[in-house]
Amino acid sequence: MFKVLVIAYYFPPKGLSGVQRTLKFVKYMPKFEWQPTVLTSDDNAYFAYDHSLMNDIDPEQVRVVRVAGNEINSKIPKKGNISFPSEFLRKVFSFFSMFFYLPDNKKGWSKVAIDEARKLLREEHFDLVFVSGPPFSSVMMAAELKKEFGIPVTADYRDLWYGAQFVIYPTPFHKSMVKSMEYRTIKTIDKLFVTNRQIKEKIMEYYPFIEHRDVIIIPHGYDPDDIQKAGTEHRPADKMIITFSGLFYASVTPKYILNAFYSLLRTHPHIAANIQFQFIGIWRKSINKQVKKLKLEAYVTQTGYITHLEAVRKLNSSDILLMTINKARNYDTISAGKIFEYIGTRKPIIGLVYKGAIQNALQEYGASYIADPADENQIKELLIKVYTDYANNRLPKPNEEVVEKYRRDNITETLTKEFQFIVSVR
Repeated sequence: MFKVLVIAYYFPPKGLSGVQRTLKFVKYMPKFEWQPTVLTSDDNAYFAYDHSLMNDIDPEQVRVVRVAGNEINSKIPKKGNISFPSEFLRKVFSFFSMFFYLPDNKKGWSKVAIDEARKLLREEHFDLVFVSGPPFSSVMMAAELKKEFGIPVTADYRDLWYGAQFVIYPTPFHKSMVKSMEYRTIKTIDKLFVTNRQIKEKIMEYYPFIEHRDVIIIPHGYDPDDIQKAGTEHRPADKMIITFSGLFYASVTPKYILNAFYSLLRTHPHIAANIQFQFIGIWRKSINKQVKKLKLEAYVTQTGYITHLEAVRKLNSSDILLMTINKARNYDTISAGKIFEYIGTRKPIIGLVYKGAIQNALQEYGASYIADPADENQIKELLIKVYTDYANNRLPKPNEEVVEKYRRDNITETLTKEFQFIVSVR
């Protein structure tokens, strides 16, 4: 059995999408002869906790080491769940956070975590280090471990580092510094894993010294165990239920589809009467205001944040699943993890997305409807098309080979084969 030290700030019982990828890798690594030790954050102030996610971890196969840091989440007196800020406050916080903390505001935790990693590496043998970003401060600092201990260090990019879609650079100096930090880090580490081809191509464009084999695409996926365990729930039989699961922030907004549905309600009330929207996740006050302004309360339900299995159960019980995201910097590189969980349910998906990684995945999946995310007339026509297909029992079926390809166990096997290659050539 090989041993890997996994460094990940976002890990259960923290919730939200950032924890899923690392959690599922860790869950399936022992199946492929890799024993993980996870170095992660403690239970500090955070937007959502889901303690049920820890059920995926077998303590006999996976060790979890938690360290408290000096980052802002650990300095907030209140522990556990905290409220998600308004979009205005989020942008303000992001600006000042990037102004004072480079490469990110988790650098206080990353410093403590890497010191703990040094201690672990002195006490026992590990074959490889695998660090997840964001936060990229931990990726940058983990690169030092290769120099100090001669151990292979690999990094997993869930998003871009330099040029990330929602990051605000206060000045050209800050932007330049982030790129310089990433340059030095990638020069040092042994292998970089990314979620899609667009991220790989963008990184190779930024840093021409990178060779094709230096960056490996390991996509997001879904856990078939979750789909099976979640099951289904009782639901209205006379409605077509369209469900969105996730967080609305920045360019991820239901604004346009709600406006399109309002127009549908006025022109095609007989269709609108048979449609129900269901939103799973943290509910923003601004969205609630729009629903009330359009008088759509009878057509929109929201659950708030619920456990991961509860969310999957509602996906399994829906007729159509919804993904929507508008323009952002390097939009084509965005690869939302929820899309692949949607794929695992084998449900038809409405994708209000532009060309890029998400649209490519939806087209490959097959059971999808795609429209311009800001064109309300096009969205309205799409809703009519989807409902007509639903009413006539001709919703599209997914490509089963594609569905199988994105199983978390299959993806983890690919990752561990890369680990094996790295340690074998040293």
